[in-house]
Amino acid sequence: MHGKTFHGLASLGLLGMLVMLGSRPAGAYPLDGYQDTGIARLKAYDLAVKSGTELLRAGALFPSSTITPGLASHPGFTLPAPDPEFSTAVAALVPGEAADYGIAVLDITDASAPRYAEVNAEISMNPASVGKIVVLLGVFQALADVYPADIEKRRAVLRNTVVTADDFIEWDSHDVPVWKPGEPTVVKRPIAIGDQANLWTYLDWMSSASSNAAASIVMREMLLLSKFRTEYPVTDERARAYFATTDPGTLRADLSGAIQSPVGLYGMDRQKLRQGAFFTRTGKERVPGYTSYATPRELMRFLVRMEQGTLVDAFSSLEIKKLLYLTDTRIRYAAAPALDPAAVYFKSGSFYSCKPEEGFTCEKYKGNVQNILISVAVVETPQRAVPLRYLVVIMSNTLRTSSAVAHQAFATRLHRAIKQAHPIDAPTP
Repeated sequence: MHGKTFHGLASLGLLGMLVMLGSRPAGAYPLDGYQDTGIARLKAYDLAVKSGTELLRAGALFPSSTITPGLASHPGFTLPAPDPEFSTAVAALVPGEAADYGIAVLDITDASAPRYAEVNAEISMNPASVGKIVVLLGVFQALADVYPADIEKRRAVLRNTVVTADDFIEWDSHDVPVWKPGEPTVVKRPIAIGDQANLWTYLDWMSSASSNAAASIVMREMLLLSKFRTEYPVTDERARAYFATTDPGTLRADLSGAIQSPVGLYGMDRQKLRQGAFFTRTGKERVPGYTSYATPRELMRFLVRMEQGTLVDAFSSLEIKKLLYLTDTRIRYAAAPALDPAAVYFKSGSFYSCKPEEGFTCEKYKGNVQNILISVAVVETPQRAVPLRYLVVIMSNTLRTSSAVAHQAFATRLHRAIKQAHPIDAPTP
């Protein structure tokens, strides 16, 4: 199997392996999480950081102990009504026309006096890869359904279940980081049929590298867990038989139940937030699905639930948040230099399409038919004298202009505005 390999200084061997940052997709989960999860790349990256050969932004280096739900002490928190003044100010921060955006911003720096802004918050778009956060919810719900009172058993399933990629991965070109202890390099390549890793690693590949192949494998495992419960993990033969002999209508209902029921359980509107289908062609052929869509307001409700610790339960919410914590190269909204010192919990998705147009060159993030880019983020600055904490959802369809640059510009302006609203000489909330 071929792939991309990132080498550092040859004399440094393993500790020099991760110098090249620019072309790697974003990674997630705190770097000290290897012992708990078995996600191998965390060990590799941590070794490189400690050797001084991996240069990450300061906000990517916080340990697991600092990652906490921001609204855990406010279990009854509900999304407040939009503040008209704050909403107007947020709308003024977007590059171009506000009509091209759907935005929700919740400032919980002082959670007892939150500020909430909306701009076209009911606009609906295909969530693209942001829909993978709904898959995370489905997996943790399935674990809780099978082992409601046994957190350690849930951890064991995630860590000890060895998952093998099959043709559900076809087709996807996203690279994922592949490393085994003792190897001199982390190899970046697409998942191949036969690749094995534990279930936690596949969750990481889905969340951090945004691998569609990993997402379809995770959704396959979610259905098997929901079907076979305490018998999971099952043999390859039983898994294949389930997908081959179950009628398509039942498979479709199983998928909807596993992935959409939790959305309604936790106060979100299933008519406004739905990940309806697998992320690969073969997955969609094997398991029929539905269309997918999301609105800024419903995605914000997801983030609020995560921060409350009430997405399934406190364990599940915290693990979902860790899986969204960026510990590698930052892209799109999260790439704004203003966020360098901040911890960013992030998922984004894009979809663009083009048609022939004189004088126009089709590029990524710059479609002239569709140019959708969606980002969800929680931004925290725990080291600041007045720690900031705010939640952001931004959806855009800005034709012929770089949506990635526009999201970065908005991120910079919003971060500046939140800092100005909470100066460091004010009492700490």
